[in-house]
Amino acid sequence: MARVLAEYERHLVSERDLSAHTVRAYLGDLEGMLAHASAMGAEGLNDIDLRTLRSWLANQQTRGKSRATMARRATAVRVFTAWAHRTGRMDADSGAQLGNPKRSRDLPPVLDQAQARALLESAAEVAGDDPIAARDVAILETLYATGIRVGELCGLDVDDLDAGRRVLRVLGKGRKERTVPYGVPAQRALDRWLGTGRPALVAPGAGGALFLGARGGRIDQRTVRAMVHRRLGAVPGTPDLGPHGLRHTAATHLLEGGADLRTVQELLGHSSLATTQIYTHVTNDRLRAAFRQAHPRA
Repeated sequence: MARVLAEYERHLVSERDLSAHTVRAYLGDLEGMLAHASAMGAEGLNDIDLRTLRSWLANQQTRGKSRATMARRATAVRVFTAWAHRTGRMDADSGAQLGNPKRSRDLPPVLDQAQARALLESAAEVAGDDPIAARDVAILETLYATGIRVGELCGLDVDDLDAGRRVLRVLGKGRKERTVPYGVPAQRALDRWLGTGRPALVAPGAGGALFLGARGGRIDQRTVRAMVHRRLGAVPGTPDLGPHGLRHTAATHLLEGGADLRTVQELLGHSSLATTQIYTHVTNDRLRAAFRQAHPRA
């Protein structure tokens, strides 16, 4: 099994070109499934049938795993069994009929427009001449202006920034490239960071990285997440969100401002419109709340 997983890992990396994070998640899911199958008496891949896979998913549910996690794990198994069958490692594709647990449609927490403004103004007020503070303001403005993922932000290079047109070239999931616009406040923050902050921090080996850590190398996702939580914690009354919460916020405010769903899908880099549609639930929820509060016959 270790040899098969090693071969499968090479397939995910070299042929499917998945990110390191996705590969780790898929392999972790498969190791859990194989351990469960072994406990049920499976001695090889051909002993893993649909009943075994359904039993494994049911076990995940009893352990309190979310529907989103279970759906991802079901996908990981289906992709693996399809590969194993196609390459002759399994006689039948036992995962082909494995269904996805229906995902819950929980509304993502977001900032309202006043809270978003307070966050950005609070960060700018304490920036001073500190290059780290200037970086933080530029990151917050960029995340809120563009709705890009934290991994996409950390992967940005200086050359990905087109200040004349105020757009970013972003490399998203599946190495799909897209162009995302941003506004004047984000441009001002980026100009300040590039003019004084980045030159004060940059270290050999940073390459063209747009955003840098305290030691002068390319910033990592953990640093960005910790910074966003810290900055939000400094603003009274705001929910505790991470960078993905700012992505939700950007999408929600775009829709509230009149952007159509297809445009928001393109900006966020969603491959399916169904993924973007959750934000219509957010805005509809707010519309209902405003109606109940304002209408005398609500």
